[in-house]
Amino acid sequence: MIGKTDVLKAIEEALLAKGKRKFTQTAEAVFNFKNFDVSKPENRINLDIILPKGKGRKQEVCVFADAQIALDAKNAGITEIYDNAGIVKLAADKKKLKDMAETYEFLASPNLMMIVGKNMGQILGGKGKLPKPIAGNTAEAIRMAQNRVRVVSKGKYLPTVQCTIGTEEMSANDLAENFDAVYEKVKGKVSEPCVSSAYVKLTMGPAVKVGAKKEG
Repeated sequence: MIGKTDVLKAIEEALLAKGKRKFTQTAEAVFNFKNFDVSKPENRINLDIILPKGKGRKQEVCVFADAQIALDAKNAGITEIYDNAGIVKLAADKKKLKDMAETYEFLASPNLMMIVGKNMGQILGGKGKLPKPIAGNTAEAIRMAQNRVRVVSKGKYLPTVQCTIGTEEMSANDLAENFDAVYEKVKGKVSEPCVSSAYVKLTMGPAVKVGAKKEG
């Protein structure tokens, strides 16, 4: 069982070991599993998680919309907004679309979901970036997209997953709250007894085991 105090201690240790870098390091959570066969289709992990304290850095969002939803997105500070004709034009610029698929989150009004899928499904789907439909408040949908992370089975379905929980510039308490949000979702899929270990680390830092006892 992973306790909140253990999480906070591990994060504090990881932050102390961060060193000096010329860039802001990402903080990550890693979970390893036992007695859980991720090669089975029903066990493959594909979770969307909203970090309660955010990612600690700006997340770009692209919105496919027209009419009022497009206006609401613009008022929320979004600059990449594409209507029906814009979607077709962006789909033709495969280099730009592929570049955006690496870093952007995507949202779409329900009436444009089909045209997005038809024109961009192969590229965005291959990156796991098919747009989420905007239901309800547009600004809230954008906020959730900016704070969303994905936890997915990778490689040859190894019994481990990892994802960002923020950056080194965030407080240990905020990172711990984000870790807990990810852990709760992972437990919901895997079940707690199958989580054999968990670690936290910065991009260039050592992995710190959650709950590990220091020697000496």
